[in-house]
Amino acid sequence: MRIRIVGAGAMGRGIAQWAASAGHTVELGDVRADAVKDAVEFVASMLERAVVKGRMSADERDAAVARLVPLAEPWAAGPDVELVIEAVREDLETKAEVFGRLEEALPGSAVFATNTSSLSVTRIAATLQDPSRLAGLHFFNPVPLMRIVEVVPGAATRPEIPALLTELVEGCGHRAVTVADTPGFLVNHAGRGLVTEALALLEESVAEPAEIDRIARDVLGLRMGPFELMDLTGLDVTAAVIDSIWAGFRYEDRLRPSFLTPNRVVAGLHGRKTGRGWYAYGDGDGSSGPAPESPVGGDRERPVFLASAGRAEVAAYEEALTGALEAAGVRVERGDGPSDGAVVLVPVWGTSVAGAIAEDGLPRERTFGVEALPPAGRRRVLAVTAASDPAAARDARAVLARGGEGGEPYAVSVVRDTAGSVAQRLLSSVVAVGCSIAERSLAAPADIDLAVTTGLGYPAGPLAWGERIGAVRMLALQRALHASTGDPRHRPTRWVTERAALGLALTDPGTSPADCLG
Repeated sequence: MRIRIVGAGAMGRGIAQWAASAGHTVELGDVRADAVKDAVEFVASMLERAVVKGRMSADERDAAVARLVPLAEPWAAGPDVELVIEAVREDLETKAEVFGRLEEALPGSAVFATNTSSLSVTRIAATLQDPSRLAGLHFFNPVPLMRIVEVVPGAATRPEIPALLTELVEGCGHRAVTVADTPGFLVNHAGRGLVTEALALLEESVAEPAEIDRIARDVLGLRMGPFELMDLTGLDVTAAVIDSIWAGFRYEDRLRPSFLTPNRVVAGLHGRKTGRGWYAYGDGDGSSGPAPESPVGGDRERPVFLASAGRAEVAAYEEALTGALEAAGVRVERGDGPSDGAVVLVPVWGTSVAGAIAEDGLPRERTFGVEALPPAGRRRVLAVTAASDPAAARDARAVLARGGEGGEPYAVSVVRDTAGSVAQRLLSSVVAVGCSIAERSLAAPADIDLAVTTGLGYPAGPLAWGERIGAVRMLALQRALHASTGDPRHRPTRWVTERAALGLALTDPGTSPADCLG
């Protein structure tokens, strides 16, 4: 295929490298002639690096470089061009001008694709004389490494174009997911679950950014915590995406932005690129990222009493934690209640420690919450209430830090009591946003999970992650969070509610009316 790429910036270069390496002839154009020259040299250098690393041969490199065709101007005549991929700046007027000139220069048989990440594909297409020839083809940076592409049909896109683009993408070694032309498309939309809930936890003073990040990594198994991610992406970019998706979905509570971000954006606290965001980077004092964790003190020999009051959702965790603590030499009390010297640990599931203290008559000064999700790493979480005795909390942290059979000790995060826990709220939000995408039929369940694991690097897609918990248990978590907080952001999704009632997996698309016709 002969492909023309308009825009020789970071995305255009990456797309050019990807397409040329896969055997396609790639015309590269930009209004700046020096940008085209630099882009060709950059792609050649990246291909040379691939040869050095043994990922391609010298002959393959030479052939790929030979398939790069620099253009004097992006709207030169091109009777053989079959596909144009636009990768210019995110501005509707700019994109409309580019496609208007391309429409005059290229035959109607050439398919147009926009790499927009935030604009409506339908709105861009509406500026053309023939809007049916344009679709979205959203790549992620760096293109050769981010092996996922969103194919986005506009309202007027010809029905054969999405299939053609999907075949192209997958023929070049990437995975394609077809998604609706909605704010944030799929990956950016799905990613709001993590960062919006992390910001809500910070708003409520449940924990500081570093502690939330540690829990996200070591309990949920994420590669990077939400605040680290915002610093890497740039808070100015993240805040704009959050606001645009929230407004685009008509102020959906589940996507509600935080009041914390506007002032930080105005102050230039954007993250790594400005030297300071949620963390400081290279301020001259040796700091870079989160500060080290505080050391564990307290009496590690203090006895423990686990009080779940028979709650089925946490029974398995309580049994596992009891076994692990006993294996570490901790004296775990059994019976109807704790002794006067024991600290009381309550595994919560969508509820608060304060609620358990009031409901079960537990000693408020020495009763604490513990995370009931099995940790991905060696971290446990201790939740303290406003009535907690600090000395008892230090003892509880010391006990939880103990490793079994001479094993490595656990890191223990200390957070403020909240409905559920930090990890449960983050997970519930990720699953809920993914399920809301599925129930609106914005993308197929399998595509949602594929796009999120590939595009965001999560250990599982939101539907598969929820299925690990189970639809019934997930519904119990969402109902408890909603009842405990009264916040509509936590309301159960129809997708989870329906599948819990029917015994279906959260990953199961189920039967649609269309399946029952003909």
